Amino acid sequence: MVSRFVDRVTINVAAGSGGNGCASVHREKFKPLGGPDGGNGGRGGDVRLVVDPGVHTLLDFHYRPNLRAQNGKFGRGSMRNGAVGDDLVLPVPDGTVVLDRDGEVVADLVGTGTTFVAAEGGRGGLGNAALASRARKAPGFALFGEPGDELELVLELKSVADVGLVGFPSAGKSSLISVLSAARPKIADYPFTTLVPNLGVVTAGETVFTVADVPGLIPGASQGRGLGLEFLRHVERCAVLVHVVDCATLEPGRDPMSDVDALEAELAEYAPALQAEDGADLASRPRIVVLNKVDVPEARELADLVRPDFAERGWPVFEISTASRDGLAELGFAMAAEVERYREQLPPSQPARVVVRPTAVDDRADFTVETDAEDPEAFVVRGRKPERWVRQTDFDNDEAIGFLADRLAKIGVEEELAARGAEPGSQVTIGGVTFDWEPSTPAGIAAMHGNRGTDERMDRNDRVRADERKAAKKARRTSLNEHGEYVGGDDEPDEEDR
Repeated sequence: MVSRFVDRVTINVAAGSGGNGCASVHREKFKPLGGPDGGNGGRGGDVRLVVDPGVHTLLDFHYRPNLRAQNGKFGRGSMRNGAVGDDLVLPVPDGTVVLDRDGEVVADLVGTGTTFVAAEGGRGGLGNAALASRARKAPGFALFGEPGDELELVLELKSVADVGLVGFPSAGKSSLISVLSAARPKIADYPFTTLVPNLGVVTAGETVFTVADVPGLIPGASQGRGLGLEFLRHVERCAVLVHVVDCATLEPGRDPMSDVDALEAELAEYAPALQAEDGADLASRPRIVVLNKVDVPEARELADLVRPDFAERGWPVFEISTASRDGLAELGFAMAAEVERYREQLPPSQPARVVVRPTAVDDRADFTVETDAEDPEAFVVRGRKPERWVRQTDFDNDEAIGFLADRLAKIGVEEELAARGAEPGSQVTIGGVTFDWEPSTPAGIAAMHGNRGTDERMDRNDRVRADERKAAKKARRTSLNEHGEYVGGDDEPDEEDR
């Protein structure tokens, strides 16, 4: 079976979720007040992309696009923390580019061992032992673990080659790479024989470099004709571009100059979106022209005729024959010289520096309060901390809800809601969870508890609920007769009902 070459895939990665914390109280004979001993949940595993020199295609991701790391384990009693989920390490070829759903480049993975964290695992929830304080000596709740990141990524493979062979189909690119290196690509006498890029390692003197055969380039390739648009990305990293020209073609309307001009036009159409690491685009890369198949008498005559035209452009020209191997040694050393010249221009590699970027410590600036677009009387709180705290809260546990209210009040959410005009009973949405706001649990006031898992503040019912206010308002409106006069009783309607 012939293996498939895949250089663009879409994958869905999901990091592991953090394990839930444990709510437990130590129980031992003759120790009635053992205290909380619930352990924390384990962190979820990350999804990491690592450049592996043994991987040359993205085929595995084509058959397995949905990838998930291991979840963290739950915490347990006796102060036992949950196990950390294993990271999912995905080997990728050298030259893999990672893009997000909008097509923005997220990472460019070049060099063996280069690692990119595609999705971070969720943090584990705290157990009740970690939540104990002077106000809550034995919390009857624990925090849930956070879900891991889930996102869709596009992986593109851009071959890391020093020399790129470009030319029309059947120009002899595969034959050239087969005689210059140990690569054995498929060779036949019909167009589009090569359906995947071929890489070969060439040694010329003391210089070792790689050569890539880019298949399927024809006029219109930059707009999707032939196979060019699919494989043009493989010339982006090449230091030298070699035009392989078929001087023995019998197709009408074709000649070496028109072939090279047509391919240069396609590269110019494709190049504006490309920028090399050194800031140079494809137009500034050195060119070498190879006039192939000069073992045919008519081809040699044509090569002698067009050689001066290419020399006027300042491009080195070589007449070769892959069948008789004429001119191959000179061509190999010329490629090596251009590659060495390109490598000398590159800045010296520097070891990666560890950059520490501390996060902001202004908690009050970590959230925003906005009016709900669907309900002018409701509010939406957005922010990293409030949304994370809501995901960690067990809303079936009153004590956990009270703890969430204390945390929100501590960073100023309640003050901001009041400043925006929120009233008791107003609907507030945080992280997709909507609830009636009750500003009765200010931070700094010791929590009042009954049984474990309860909070007496959650049982207060000294205000009229929102549904009761709406029902009373509707009843007053229906008490107006057809002339707009109030007929509902002794009390006059307020100004709002009029």
